[in-house]
Amino acid sequence: MIDGKDSGSTDGGALSNLRVLDLTQVLAGPYCTMLLADLGADVVKIERPGGDLIRSNPPFVDDADEEAYGGYFQSVNRGKRSIELDFNEEADREDFLSLVEEADIVVENYRSGTMEKYDLGYETLREYNPQLIYSSIRGFGDPRTGETERQGQPSFDLIAQALGGVMEITGQEDGPPTKVGPGIGDLFTATLNCIGILAAVNHREQTGEGQYVDTGMYDAMISMTERAIYQQSYTGEPPTRRGNSHPTLFPYNAFETADGYAVVAAFGTNHWTEVCAAMDRQDLADEYPTAADRLEHREYLRDQIADWALERTTDELVDALEGRVPVAPVQNTEEIFDDPHVHARDMLVPVEQPGSGEDVEIAGSPIKMTETPPEPRGRAPLLDEHREEVLGEKAETAADD
Repeated sequence: MIDGKDSGSTDGGALSNLRVLDLTQVLAGPYCTMLLADLGADVVKIERPGGDLIRSNPPFVDDADEEAYGGYFQSVNRGKRSIELDFNEEADREDFLSLVEEADIVVENYRSGTMEKYDLGYETLREYNPQLIYSSIRGFGDPRTGETERQGQPSFDLIAQALGGVMEITGQEDGPPTKVGPGIGDLFTATLNCIGILAAVNHREQTGEGQYVDTGMYDAMISMTERAIYQQSYTGEPPTRRGNSHPTLFPYNAFETADGYAVVAAFGTNHWTEVCAAMDRQDLADEYPTAADRLEHREYLRDQIADWALERTTDELVDALEGRVPVAPVQNTEEIFDDPHVHARDMLVPVEQPGSGEDVEIAGSPIKMTETPPEPRGRAPLLDEHREEVLGEKAETAADD
């Protein structure tokens, strides 16, 4: 519970006037619709028989047999309502189409062509609701916005990071290509898709027109690796892994300390001067006064900073530079949970974990607004928890008409 609200609360929020039919599962699609739910949209999660594939994924608080779902599902499906529909059944397709008639947005992340198999593709749905915004998240986009031979192939975060150049530029210089820890192939794509949906909503407000919004994971990763793209164009050489360093800025790196790691981003001359003062190395400030000088001699200077860092704990290094130089410890999640800043910013939010008798904490919304602040609006739904509520609303509306 959050302030007495259970799953699917739609009180307030900048998007409280919008109804979203969420046909997505796993990560990319649910993250996109979670953003909309946090902003106040009424998100109805329409689940296939048996529910979202990740309902049973761990971790659990205690007993997987007693708890309704694990942390994966909880995190990206909070604040939604759930109904279970089987599109192989005519009655369920009719129920879905009845909801489409009054929905604002439909979001799905099936393979290209899946909805068309049930005669529920965009062209069909817009006959029922010409103002509908239909949004898809796919590995390789939709043929409607640019057809390629990859469409229809399955894709996951790892595939998108590999194809989009992320893995090639991530990892240690002498190590293998490495995926970024969080599923950015899903999460960044989902965020871009959310932006596209909101842009389409604004367009509809001006024109009355609905439209199709399409975001591909491969496309999104090319956008995210923007630096590598322009480097290839400008230099004619494909950039590769540089560990924690930066190709054109120095110092900008992680340094091992006596008890952990800290990062220092001191490529500005004012910051470099402060680092040299903290190290008691005025000679380095005098000998390497410009950014070009420091970049040319980066290996030698990195060694000097590294030697200094190893003689100090992480706290000592941060204390020596904080407030004058961009510096931070490399934190694990336990340290994040202990950080007062995180709590002051409401970035850890308690929600009920059904079947456990306990609350758990999930990541809050980083979008802050003064009048309509986004927030997780309750726990994730039980499977089909809101069938009577959602379909009953439709029946009530029809009776009123």
